[in-house]
Amino acid sequence: MKFVIQKDKLVQSVQDVMKAVSSRTTIPILTGIKIVATEEGITLTGSDSDISIESFIPVEEDGKQYAEIFQTGSIVLQARFFSEIVKKLPKDQVEIEVNNYSLTVIRSGSAEFNLNGLDAEEYPRLPEIEEQNVFKISTDLLKAMIRQTVFAVSTSETRPILTGVNWRLENGELTSIATDSHRLALRKAKVETDTNDSYNVVIPGKSLNELSKILDDNDELVEIVITENQILFKTKNLLFFSRLLDGNYPDTSRLIPTESKTDLIVNTKEFLQAIDRASLLAREGRNNVVKFAIVGENSVEISSNSPEIGKVVEEIETKEIQGEELKISFSAKYMMDALKALEGQEIRISFTGAMRPFLIRIPDDDTILQLILPVRTY
Repeated sequence: MKFVIQKDKLVQSVQDVMKAVSSRTTIPILTGIKIVATEEGITLTGSDSDISIESFIPVEEDGKQYAEIFQTGSIVLQARFFSEIVKKLPKDQVEIEVNNYSLTVIRSGSAEFNLNGLDAEEYPRLPEIEEQNVFKISTDLLKAMIRQTVFAVSTSETRPILTGVNWRLENGELTSIATDSHRLALRKAKVETDTNDSYNVVIPGKSLNELSKILDDNDELVEIVITENQILFKTKNLLFFSRLLDGNYPDTSRLIPTESKTDLIVNTKEFLQAIDRASLLAREGRNNVVKFAIVGENSVEISSNSPEIGKVVEEIETKEIQGEELKISFSAKYMMDALKALEGQEIRISFTGAMRPFLIRIPDDDTILQLILPVRTY
């Protein structure tokens, strides 16, 4: 195998596939990156058996030449060393050549590295996915959906299913839900699909985080294919496979209150900053709790009290308040996470009592919703 390639293209692809490479794998060859050169271009693959990422660099695209192939072939190189070497090469062009005994020579300018490679035939094959049931979603929307839900997955392995995000596809609408049983994030979006199939799958939160980092910010469509135990995300030069979590996701619809006793609308930024200030003293106390109370016709009080340190009290104006008076306590971190996920100047908060879950939404937008369980302090 022998080819010359543009350094920046190679660096980008290596960074992408490195997101799937784990140093803690039980299969030694998976600590490497598989490189395959064909007449069409160069394919790099990284995998940790949960996530597999394949990045393709075409010989030329849109009239630009990125690589020149002198001899096709394949090799697996130690990911840790290869990724560091590629980043630090001196020139804009890199030559990679493999001789008969898997010794790989990497040249750039006057620098030359020799790396021992492994036989690419030993590398596990990527899942074969039949692409019949494809649905499409724009990259920007997909990234927004991930950002607005994935933070609410559980970090505890006691209920592994909650470490994933539940995706349900029905009638051309994708619903994404994450919960750690103390809070819940939900986002809905229309997708392009040719089938009437419905799906209900759970994707590991870690997989979606890595996918989001790799996807560029653009409005190009991502093709998504779901099988029994795998999901594939496909863009122009990238394939991202993730395994799906086994088991049934809990029915979260029962958690979401349908009526409320107290409703208010506040400015998102003002409210977020007030919660942030109150949490400064709450951090020392037990699990970062702030108190919230309605104190007038159009103002609420946010306070926090840490006996050893002191207390903070702040009033903020609301746009409107309807319903009963209320005092409630909640995690400042959960509230701040939820507010950052909502993209709107104003938010509506709907309470159903001091010890019941409450909803945070954008007024007149039913595609996104955050739910938080209160903490008992009053």
